[in-house]
Amino acid sequence: MVRTIAMTRVLTLLTSNHVQVHADASNFADGITKDDAYEHVLMQAEGLFTDQRNWQSRQRRGLVVARLQILAFPEQGSKLGRREAAFVTRDAGFYVLDPSSRKPRLILGPFQGKVACQTIEFGRGVCGAAAATQKTQLIADVDQFPGHIACDGDSKSEIVVPILADTDGSGVKKVVAIIDVDCTVENGFDDLDRKYLGDLADLLGKSCDW
Repeated sequence: MVRTIAMTRVLTLLTSNHVQVHADASNFADGITKDDAYEHVLMQAEGLFTDQRNWQSRQRRGLVVARLQILAFPEQGSKLGRREAAFVTRDAGFYVLDPSSRKPRLILGPFQGKVACQTIEFGRGVCGAAAATQKTQLIADVDQFPGHIACDGDSKSEIVVPILADTDGSGVKKVVAIIDVDCTVENGFDDLDRKYLGDLADLLGKSCDW
């Protein structure tokens, strides 16, 4: 908690003076709770997003901070140990709305991991379900999800969070992208991941020019 409070002060100072956030801001204190770690991630994201509304730049930055948190604190981490936990999460990244498609479709955006599916139509697989329903999909076992798209056989669980934005000033928010994270063990994510990745999605939705 002391480390988190101290980092908050550092980030506040840096962003208030329009200076790039230092890489050390990505470090977590030993023994930090998952809640505090996510708060740290969101705080870092806000600092990184200051004065930068380009969605590609923001997603790359958001990907880094989100992945750091998930790698350090997967749901299985307490069972596997901190070192082993670093190998639990397989892929983390974004799909964005494909402007070239006549049908609602997602196209691969910034990501980290192995080669992923390039395009996904709304309604197909976990990502497509999140886009079509505009609701987070928290899947404990991807093999039990109807229509799961097996881009990576090592993926066992998945969380997909839609990013919504009002792009035309109508007041109606629509899906502009999704956050997609895969895990190599079943039950890799929980409601804390749902809540805080949802907060990150909200931040991206309102902070970017889509």
